[in-house]
Amino acid sequence: MNMDIPGETVRVATVKVGVVLMQFPDAAGSSCVIREDGRTVDYMLGGKEESSFSFDQAVTLETLEQVEPEILQPLAELVSCGYTGTLLIGGIHRTGKSGVSIDDDIIKYVLKMLFSHISKVKSTTFNAVSFVQFYPDDSTLDLLNLERHDLKPFHHPVLGCLVDGVCEVTVGSAEEAYALYETGRRRLADTAAPVSSRCSFLFSVQSERELSLDGAEPEFSRGRLQLVGLAGGASRTDLRGVSPLVKTVEQMELGTRTSNHLLPFLLTDALRESGMTCLLYCIPPQALLDTEVPSALALAQRVQGLVTTATYGHWCPRVTEQELRLQMQGLRKTMMSPEEQDRDNALRLAELIKILQMVKDQSWEKRLEMSEKLKNKIKQEWQSATNKRRPSGDRGADYQETTEQIKYLQDQLRQEIKAHTTEGKGSVEQVQERVTRIQQLRESLDDEMKKSGSASVEKMDSSRPLEYGRVLERRRQIQEDHEKLIQEELEKMEEELKQEKADPGPPPSLQADGVQRELLVVAGERRVLTLQLEALRAGARQAEVDLEDLHRRHLEDMQRFREESLKVFQVFHQVSEEQKWTMKERYQSLLVEAVQDAVYLSAQNQQLKEENQTHRVALGELKDSLATRGDPMAEFASPS
Repeated sequence: MNMDIPGETVRVATVKVGVVLMQFPDAAGSSCVIREDGRTVDYMLGGKEESSFSFDQAVTLETLEQVEPEILQPLAELVSCGYTGTLLIGGIHRTGKSGVSIDDDIIKYVLKMLFSHISKVKSTTFNAVSFVQFYPDDSTLDLLNLERHDLKPFHHPVLGCLVDGVCEVTVGSAEEAYALYETGRRRLADTAAPVSSRCSFLFSVQSERELSLDGAEPEFSRGRLQLVGLAGGASRTDLRGVSPLVKTVEQMELGTRTSNHLLPFLLTDALRESGMTCLLYCIPPQALLDTEVPSALALAQRVQGLVTTATYGHWCPRVTEQELRLQMQGLRKTMMSPEEQDRDNALRLAELIKILQMVKDQSWEKRLEMSEKLKNKIKQEWQSATNKRRPSGDRGADYQETTEQIKYLQDQLRQEIKAHTTEGKGSVEQVQERVTRIQQLRESLDDEMKKSGSASVEKMDSSRPLEYGRVLERRRQIQEDHEKLIQEELEKMEEELKQEKADPGPPPSLQADGVQRELLVVAGERRVLTLQLEALRAGARQAEVDLEDLHRRHLEDMQRFREESLKVFQVFHQVSEEQKWTMKERYQSLLVEAVQDAVYLSAQNQQLKEENQTHRVALGELKDSLATRGDPMAEFASPS
């Protein structure tokens, strides 16, 4: 594969179409049969052939891998060379085999092929992904940044068709890209649970590489893979709704203007102008309505006849920026002349400024910085979801993670405040976005501090019952040991008495025998009382030791909690003071600028009034001169 600049920078080709037949019943009813050539599908109704459809590839679920050499492999290779490629996946169902949708398998396979080709490139590469969700009412949502709504299409004269405002995350492998795809799918299910099966999506992979050319300015090639999952059916009677592809193809065939919404705009661009386009349409099993299967086959065949134009994505950012600045400079000069006061020039200038800003935003450094912030945000959301699923008994890990999260938020807040102070004034949108981020970080830090305090108390409260239980267990064990010794001593004393009765020896006097027996009993009872007293003393000593240990631990916990609370509140107070000082300085600067602008505008207004008065005087003199000469145009020269 040649990875240099291709000699053919524009390629014209037809849309490649493959159909994937799901499991069809062999009994009587509608069915599809693939011929031996692997391209023709015969649709049969009631055992009789109704119609035949020809495609680039026709496979079943068992032979799905056969679409690789014919459709998927050329698409991945073309994207890695710097072209735009689009894979449309229609007729998707969320009930594939083993509970996994077939579009997930296809996307995972295509990503592996693409990054396999990218890995063969020797030059430096930059790969980023984006994920957009389309609702049935054509509204949009950025699945990698849920704060971005209502994304708009934008046709850049150099970069081609773009999604204005979409967020990107850098990736280095197919596994990373697919992990972000799965994250977006989970978010799609969470944010649009009632209508998730009717939502389409666009998962894009942007691959750029630096070209080793003999030139002063660095040049880059841009390849983009667009994976579009189309919800809905091909029939108007489908319960899932009508596929966006149906509406787009009908508008293209009628020659009418397509909608300004993002998804119809992207589909029209993919089927008519931008890059190589392939369609994989999943033909469902026996549908509830017989019109779905023939409608899906007919739609796929209609798309196959469309022609697209693929343009090699090669550009130099520095040269493009210079050309835009020259155009803006010339347009400003035109607008300064009294003869050219056209509103279209102002609109054109605003459009050039937007295009220039988009060119600046394409730098690898800026995109990498924004990607890292987005990755951290996704990581925080994942950790938050993990904490919700964690058992309530694992308090130590929660407390440690909360402390680490507070440190992370503090660092992020300091960086944002520093950037807000040092970068200076920018556009209104940039300032508002930066202030919003600071406010969100501050609220998150406040929440984490509250969580840290409750986690500390819970940690102490949960550890105290455990320690108290261990103390009780230790005292119970000591008491049992002493009771066992006392019981053994009693049994020994009874054994001695029984032995004395059984073996009395020589017959002593009755009085001596009673005294000896009484002494023996008293000696045994004394040993038992001594053991009981020793047991009580040992229990008292152990209780005193345990009480002192618990008191010491309680003081240590309270001291540690007090120090941590003071430290957290000190940091929060410091961050709040820094933010207050920064905002005060910012507003003072804006106030000074506003006053200066007011003074300047007042001076300009006064100057314009003086010039107007001068013109009125000159016009009056001209009128008097014309009247003196008897010129009939004098009456039309009155000032307005």
